[in-house]
Amino acid sequence: MTRASALFVSFVAFVSSVPCANAQAVTQRGFFEGSALLFPQQAPNDPTQVVGDLLAREEIFFKPAPWVQFAGGVDLRANSHDQVEDRWRFDVDDRGVQRPRVSLRRLTATFTHGPFTVDAGKQFIRWGKADIINPTDRFAPRDFINVVDTEFLAVTGVRAVAQHGDETFEAVWVPRFTPSRVPLLDQRWTVVPTEAAGVPIVDAGAALPAGSQTGLRWGHVGAGFEYSLSFFNGFNTLPNIGLVGQVGQVGQVGPPSVIALQRTYPAIRTYGGDAAVPTKWFTIKGEAAYFTSPAADADLSRQSGGAATADEYVLYVLQIERQTGEWVIVAGYAGEAITAHRSALSFAPDRGMTRSVVARASYTIDPVRSLAFETAVRQNGHGVYGKIEYSQTSGRHWRGTVTGVGIGGHSDDFLGQYHRNSHVAVALRYSF
Repeated sequence: MTRASALFVSFVAFVSSVPCANAQAVTQRGFFEGSALLFPQQAPNDPTQVVGDLLAREEIFFKPAPWVQFAGGVDLRANSHDQVEDRWRFDVDDRGVQRPRVSLRRLTATFTHGPFTVDAGKQFIRWGKADIINPTDRFAPRDFINVVDTEFLAVTGVRAVAQHGDETFEAVWVPRFTPSRVPLLDQRWTVVPTEAAGVPIVDAGAALPAGSQTGLRWGHVGAGFEYSLSFFNGFNTLPNIGLVGQVGQVGQVGPPSVIALQRTYPAIRTYGGDAAVPTKWFTIKGEAAYFTSPAADADLSRQSGGAATADEYVLYVLQIERQTGEWVIVAGYAGEAITAHRSALSFAPDRGMTRSVVARASYTIDPVRSLAFETAVRQNGHGVYGKIEYSQTSGRHWRGTVTGVGIGGHSDDFLGQYHRNSHVAVALRYSF
């Protein structure tokens, strides 16, 4: 048993032994959710058109004193399409290619004293104010096995926050790198180039960086506006993709019979900022970050597998938000400006969604029913993505959700390449 799993077992045992008089200090929440995805079209590398998924989640919160709280959570998963590991083990670090069967979702201790707060352990760290794309959100890896339906992964580290009047100061240290989970090579969310069609592509693994990551953020809340500035020094959670091997037919000249690909995670530094300004009609939000590659830093270059292969660029978002009645509407533009182009191939959904008009809206029909809409349209019209979701609750425990996703465009566009992946999803959740 690993140290983290032993700690979680000890935490659960300790909470379970708390006397009934202190029961109010212990809370829990959890759910079981079953879902099915139906794809009308087959993909060239994936003929499967129906995928079933099961997720069970349990989270426990223990607050023995006003100045301290402990939080722990565990996920249990199953999947019909080999997206979940086919073995029983307790995963802690979220570094696997597939989703783990049983995993530690988070395990955090939170300490507060006056204006100071410290979170230590496996936790979710979010930066930025934009609602659709967050260029400054560097401590938030995601699960991209389904590229347009993602969830965040926790990172293990320490976050300290100090509040002084209108100023907030935040420092983050993450000693162990957590990568984003990328699409599986043999499934439809990995689009195989035409020239490689029919050639098996194998995963040669990942060269994970060994160094730590740090970040600083300062925020100010003023009269009628708020803004923050941030700095990040670490590694991109999204990989560069490199060719590390080709095996040709024996005695023949021609295309290789196997292609081996490896993931590397370049060292990056980002300098970012975000702001929100409410007006009479809507709230204006902006967020931007400059991504630079510290190629001159030999130690970071060695740890990341080659920092000099990373592009340097600016990502930015400008949006407006308005709430009127039961509607919440967000619309804006996400852009990118490349200052130095180096990498030949990378998996970068954050950059792939830029140079696009993006929008999101939600409507509360009544206390038990809601609608949500989301779309992104590339400015050249070569890619378009849209989602509509209807959700309804029944009683205190049940919720059903139906989602329709449409994707279209050119095969050379980040969005357009997934034009065969339009689908319908149905999910049923029981919360407890």
